[in-house]
Amino acid sequence: MEAFTVLEAIVAPLDRPNVDTDAIIPKQFLKTIERQGLGKHLFDAWRYLEQDGKQVDNPEFILNQPIYADARILLARENFGCGSSREHAPWALADYGFRAIIAPSFADIFANNCVQNGILLIRLSADEVDHLFHEVAANPGYRLRIDLPAQEVQTMGDNRYSFPMDPGHKHKLLNGLDDIQLTLQHEGAIRAYEAARRQSAPWLFRDAV
Repeated sequence: MEAFTVLEAIVAPLDRPNVDTDAIIPKQFLKTIERQGLGKHLFDAWRYLEQDGKQVDNPEFILNQPIYADARILLARENFGCGSSREHAPWALADYGFRAIIAPSFADIFANNCVQNGILLIRLSADEVDHLFHEVAANPGYRLRIDLPAQEVQTMGDNRYSFPMDPGHKHKLLNGLDDIQLTLQHEGAIRAYEAARRQSAPWLFRDAV
């Protein structure tokens, strides 16, 4: 998993509250267990239209506007990621290219899934998020600088917003670690424990019987 330290990128505004995981990645795309390839289906129902039996881009949807083609930061409203616990939602967001999402609040399971997939979730107040929406609307190609070590968002006008961060989640993102990789950092201690356990209780190990 790619480590997250500092990101400066274009912001894509998704001005909708309560965006659920079915909107992020609809159920028909959940058959795969591969993390790659889901980006093209991100926000599928909003992003595409049916025209003459074919799927075409919806020109009104924000991600289809050329100025946001390289957006890596998503600006959203409250309760982003609500709904089911599907991990495909952060898979699709990450595969599309988003590294950070800013919103007043996130669903808990979605938030944990994002950490496991290298996506930084930034909680700012509703007023701060509202200010950013106005800034993005007034400045096409608006960019933000996110400094995870400092836990700070810096705007083009040099305003700075601090954001809270769970220390464990921060450690994972800074070092590019998911739960498995975090556990493997203690591989030596785990192997030593297993070896000692084999000596003290060999009947617990099938190959020792």
